[in-house]
Amino acid sequence: MTHQPYQPVLEVTRGSTVESVHYGAVAIVDSHGKLLASYGDPDAVTFLRSTAKPFQALHFMELGGADRYGFTDEEVALMCASHSGTDEHVRVVKSMQSKIGVTEDHLMCGVHYPLYDKLKYEMIARGETPTPYRHNCSGKHTGMLAQAQLRGVPLEDYLNFDHPVQKMNLQTFAEMCGIPEKDVELGIDGCSAPVFAVPLRKAAYGYARLCDPFELEEKRAAACRRLTRAMSSFPFMVAGPERFDTLFMEQGGGRMISKAGAEGYQGIGLLPGVLSPDSPGVGIMFKIADGDQGGRARPALAAALVRMLGLLNDEQMQALAEFDHPVVRNWRKLAVGEIRTCFQLTWH
Repeated sequence: MTHQPYQPVLEVTRGSTVESVHYGAVAIVDSHGKLLASYGDPDAVTFLRSTAKPFQALHFMELGGADRYGFTDEEVALMCASHSGTDEHVRVVKSMQSKIGVTEDHLMCGVHYPLYDKLKYEMIARGETPTPYRHNCSGKHTGMLAQAQLRGVPLEDYLNFDHPVQKMNLQTFAEMCGIPEKDVELGIDGCSAPVFAVPLRKAAYGYARLCDPFELEEKRAAACRRLTRAMSSFPFMVAGPERFDTLFMEQGGGRMISKAGAEGYQGIGLLPGVLSPDSPGVGIMFKIADGDQGGRARPALAAALVRMLGLLNDEQMQALAEFDHPVVRNWRKLAVGEIRTCFQLTWH
């Protein structure tokens, strides 16, 4: 029988009938590398996409780049962001670029309308076209340019796989996930930057260590702590209005980070003591097999895991009500079905 890495995670109903099913896989790992729980195949290999952004900022941070350029935590958070392209996000990108001495012309991420639909349609109505500043990855790319500037290496080809910035980002990512560099599969992300594919459990281990860097060399550990502090302190910078990552971290009290990736990928990191009073840091990774192009499955599964693991209380979960057991509505906004979980985690 052919191995199936993904199993049913969410049912979409219409009336009392299951109309569609989303498949996925989940891995939950602590900072000692122990697989705590899983569903589907925790060794399923897939690209992290934007969930890798904190790792792609890490080497710059451990070089002392944030202090060298006077980056605020708000600006550090934006390096880890898939931001919504609001004016606030653009303001912070511009501030970062003025500090490091680059401009929008250096960005090689491409152009798209803001992810925030309200702003997108406002721009279309007034005939305004977006620029690279509005791109959800402009913060990450500005961070890569900052690393290049700091190290005195060329800016023009900063996205090439063999560029010093990308070589160090790959090495840092592999070390954090506890996997040989040669075993990291490489691809090109939607923003043209290199992107990494590893088993879910290895990515979860990386997030656990990011949140609990107890065994890392001090410069890297300090960089990890600054990144998680920045993300959890400025969750709006990491995503934006009405998005799961921002809403979840706003309720997390500085003890949790969350970062979505394209094609139905999601990472959540828990600082020590969150999962239980004596728990180490924990990383949670999952992948929706079909890529979740409509955007309904990933936040629904994320909210379900938050509830299953007791990460937020009932009052805090109200902030995630849109994603927690969501209602399916038709064009008249009538409730016609629901999205519900159909799995149980296996605890190891």
